[in-house]
Amino acid sequence: MTNTYRSTADKAAIGLSLLCALHCLALPLFLSVFPALVAIGFQDERFHLLMLMSVVPMSLFALTLGCRQHRSFYVLGTGGLGILFLIASVALGHDLLGESGETAMTLIGAALVSVSHVLNFKLCRSVEACADERC
Repeated sequence: MTNTYRSTADKAAIGLSLLCALHCLALPLFLSVFPALVAIGFQDERFHLLMLMSVVPMSLFALTLGCRQHRSFYVLGTGGLGILFLIASVALGHDLLGESGETAMTLIGAALVSVSHVLNFKLCRSVEACADERC
């Protein structure tokens, strides 16, 4: 049952990380084409905090459970580094980093988190398969 939760959390964290990246890349384009989208508030810092509060606990949950199963601390470290990039991006914001710096840090963080969850998912599946075959 725990593996199901971990697997679902891995997939959700990958999806949320990709949503962060899409938000950073597509929002400026959409706002220039559809300026009325400003009223929705996707460019607001609260949206960034909401995304961060969704990604961080889910990632820590899945990566910690996965690390207990496959014992690859590299995966946990990669995910942790990605989370630090995401937190720094929100904490420092575009006031200190500039628009490009904030976008770059968010994209690097989202990529690291996504890669770590893909590795976590694959390693856990290989450990489960090995346990089923009594390796």
